[in-house]
Amino acid sequence: VQLQASGGGLVQAGGSLRLSCAASGSRFGFNNMGWYRQAPGKQRELVATVSRGGSTNYEDSVKGRFTVSRDNAKNTVYLQMNSLKPEDTAVYYCYVQVLFRNDYWGQGTLVTVSS
Repeated sequence: VQLQASGGGLVQAGGSLRLSCAASGSRFGFNNMGWYRQAPGKQRELVATVSRGGSTNYEDSVKGRFTVSRDNAKNTVYLQMNSLKPEDTAVYYCYVQVLFRNDYWGQGTLVTVSS
C-alpha cells in the first residue's frame, strides 16, 4: 500500500488548509481512511476518520472546524481544516485500513499555524 499526502504548510491562526492523501496498492480497497497528527513532544493522536460508507469520527478539539471526506473512486481522503489554531500545529499522517485489520500510514505532512 502506498500513500501520497499533500497540502500541508504554514498558515496564520484562523486560516484554512486542505490536506489530501491518495492511496493505492490494495485490491480490496480501503475500509477506514483518515488522519492522525503528532505535535512536538506529544503522542500521535486521532484527528478524524471516515468509513467506506461515509461515517465520520472526530477528535473533540477539531469538531466543528475540520471536515474529513473521501472519494472512493479515487481512493483519496481529504481533511478540510478551518479556523486553525496554533495548537493544531503538528505533523499530520494519512491513515488507511485494509480488511479492517491492516493499518498503513503516510509519510506525514507538516502543518504550522502561527499566532
